[in-house]
Parts: sequence; structure tokens; C-alpha cells
Amino acid sequence: MFLTISTIGTDQRPATDLGFLLHKHPDKSQSFTTAHGLAHVFYPEASAERCTAALLLEVDPISLVRRGRGAKGRGSGSPDFALSQYVNDRPYAASSLLAVALSAVFKSAMKGDCKTRPELAAEPQPLVIELPAVPAKGGAELVRGLFEPLGWQVEAEPLPLDVSFPEWGDSRYVGLRLTGALRLAEALSQLYVLLPVLDDAKHYWVSPDEVDKLLARGEGWLAEHPERQLIVRRYFSRRWSLARAANDRLELARLAEADDREPEELDNAVPEETATAEGEPEEPRPAPLAVRRRAAIVERLREANAKRVLDLGCGEAALVAELLKDRSFTEIVGVEVSARALAIAARRLRLERMNERQAARVKLMQGALTYTDARLTGYDAAVLSEVIEHLDEERLPALEYAVFGAARPGTVVVTTPNVEYNVRWETLPAGQVRHADHRFEWDRAQFRAWAERTAGTYGYTVALGPVGDEDPEVGPPTQLAAFTRIDDTTATTTPKGESR
Repeated sequence: MFLTISTIGTDQRPATDLGFLLHKHPDKSQSFTTAHGLAHVFYPEASAERCTAALLLEVDPISLVRRGRGAKGRGSGSPDFALSQYVNDRPYAASSLLAVALSAVFKSAMKGDCKTRPELAAEPQPLVIELPAVPAKGGAELVRGLFEPLGWQVEAEPLPLDVSFPEWGDSRYVGLRLTGALRLAEALSQLYVLLPVLDDAKHYWVSPDEVDKLLARGEGWLAEHPERQLIVRRYFSRRWSLARAANDRLELARLAEADDREPEELDNAVPEETATAEGEPEEPRPAPLAVRRRAAIVERLREANAKRVLDLGCGEAALVAELLKDRSFTEIVGVEVSARALAIAARRLRLERMNERQAARVKLMQGALTYTDARLTGYDAAVLSEVIEHLDEERLPALEYAVFGAARPGTVVVTTPNVEYNVRWETLPAGQVRHADHRFEWDRAQFRAWAERTAGTYGYTVALGPVGDEDPEVGPPTQLAAFTRIDDTTATTTPKGESR
């Protein structure tokens, strides 16, 4: 297997800076032992104008079989294909084995670490990546469909079955050339995920920890990719439980794309009827909806005398920051599926600069809300602020069980948009939801029905209220439900398809 990564130099930096990013010196040839063979890194060219790094992976298919590896690979499982374990394309075609080698040999580069030249790792680089033989189940069209949405210019040339017999037609392999300006860490992560997807086979056992690997390598691009479903399905070799777990977490990762889950222009807008006429004394501008929503949540938590609070789907921690201002909240935990959002939240909260006493009150942790999590039990209250509308409605029962059935805080505060109020946003086209990622938006009757059903199922009472100015015709812009647990009885109903 062979791969090259090339870049060009500029007046500000030589092309050989690629060596800093890859942590491999251009003047040296190095070899590394990987799980599937010996990997060699060398530089066919290294000048100030142009630099190319090459990765050559020597795979021994016989050794793979003898060590018990490759049993899940292409052609296994039937005596008729026993020979395919020894005669196959693994030494030559870029596949999951090359993806594993990339992760092992360029581990620091894939993480974006470059202590010597950190500014290089943070900046897009002009890159050309070439792979002479890539198995592409789906052909050149699929290759373009996977890489072009990521900003690559794609050249995928089908390779003939045999150059001596052109009448035999093309093989399922392509020669691939990717050209674009991306951060090297992004480019390597994309290759790590997409090479096994193109091959549609993994040559090693797909274990549950692959979910975390996929989310780590796909952060920032996979959740929004138009071919996400195909990528996830193939990446997990059609292990549906893992694919569904990954999809759930990717869906929730989209929550971090906007602070407070709604467009800033709507959260901060004043509806048309509240503006003052020209010449009249200017009235005080109402507080933005996001601010009023957080104030309403804090008020409900104080009424419940909550001390230890979960902010589920905390995003970039705007509510966590608000709760920290009130010392009556002794422990505040922000839970978010997106590692990127948590990193931003930590910076915004200035966790590293907090004094010891303040830092002891707050914690940020990663977690998916549609799965039970023992870490979330024992808290006085939990908040789901502008979260539920980002889930497909058929996934709501899983979230309901995880929060109300398993975690069972004494109080749960839920807020969600009131779709009836959308007609008051003059900048919002008729029939359009407030955020592109909203899977639904409920009117007041639908929200009440959901709240009452959920409360009855899990042993809570519920009180509904408005957030924001209440319009006499269409109600408030945001609706709120405050659930109070009746007793400590744990619900026994597990949503279909979910495990405790």
C-alpha cells in the first residue's frame, strides 16, 4: 500500500515545514512496526518549493491469517473462498489496514499536535494526496461524493482490470488524487474514516470502542456530511447497534453548532409590534430571549431548592455560567456529546483560571442523552434547554427514559420553541423552523400532551409556563415545563431497542 502527501512552499515558509507537521524529518527514512505490517516513511522530494512525504505499508497476508487476523475480511466465512485469505489485494490496495497505519505512524499529526510550530497545525495547508490503488465499491462517483463535500478537488481514475485486455473493462479500483487547502490533521482524519468506507470492509474485529474513534476522527465534518448514513453503516461493517449508537451521538453533536440552540438574530430580535414609532420616546429594549430563558430556568431551579444541577446538552455552557453566579447551586455539571463544544465551554468558563473553591462547583463531561448514564443519578435537578427539538421524534422515548426513568432527578426543567409564535418573526419565512437542525417544533397543545404523558409515565407532576412576552393569539416564543418527581419509584419501562 502506498500513499503520498505533498505541499508547496511560499515566501513565508518552505515546503519542508511538512516535516514539522508529520513529526518526521525530511532527511531521514524511518520504519515502524504496525499491527498489520511494516510501515516506511520517506521523502521522495524535499525542497523549499515542494515537499512530498510517502508512506509505504508492507502487508503480509499469510502472516495476517496465521496470527488470526483478517478473519472478518473480504471473502471469509465460506470454504469456497478459503484461498482468498492468501491471494488478495491487501498488500496493494488502500484499505482499513492503511487507515490503521496512518493512525499509528502519524498519530501526533492526526491529533493536530505540533509543539515546535503550533501555528502550522492550526492553519490550512495546500495539500495533494495521492493513492495509486483504492478499492471503491460504488465507483468514482462515490469517491467524489465522499470527498468533494469536505473541500477536496477529486480526481478518481478507474483502473482497468488488465491493460493488456482493455475489452475486460474497468476494475473496482481507482487511482485517487485529492487537491485542497485543509489542516493536515483534518485530511488525515478524513482518510482514516473514508478509506475503509470506500473498501466497504474492515480487516479486523470492529469493537464498541470504534464508536469513540469515529466520533473523534469525524469531529467537525461527519455530522453534517451528506453521505453520513452510508459512512457510518460501512465504517462499522454493518454492525447495526454500533452504527445506531454513533448516529445518535452525531445527531446530538449538532446541538453545539449554535449557542443556546437558536439563531442569534431570533434570540436577540424584537418582534415587529414592540418597536416604537418614530418621534415617540424610546422604550427600554427587552432582554434577548436567550437571557430571559436562562432567567426563567434559574427561577424554577431556585423554587425547587435545587443545589446539585445537571445541564443536559449544555453546548458552550451559557447556562452553566449563569448558574455559577448563584452560590446556592453547589454543584453544576454540564453534559454535552461534542468534545469541541466542551472545549469551547471550558475556555468560556475559564476553568483553568478559576480558584479552587469555584472550580470545585463545576464539571464538564461528555455524554449522549439517549443512553442511560450512571454518572447522572443522584442530582436535585436537570435542565433540557432547547434540546428535545433536535432529536427525531422516534428517539424521544430513549431520552425520556434516560432522564426521567434512569437518572430521576427531583426536578426536570424543559424548554422548547413554540411553533405558533414563529409568525411573529418577520425575518423567518412562513413554514420554516427556527433552526435548520430542528427536527420538529411543537405548538402549545402538542407540548402539553408530551409533558403530561411523560410525567404520568415516570411518576412526576408537571407545570407549564411561558418564556418571553406572551402574545394573546399565538402564545410565548418559548414554552417551559417544570417536572417534579412524586416519589422515588423507578420506572421499569425500557424504550424498545434500548438497553439499561
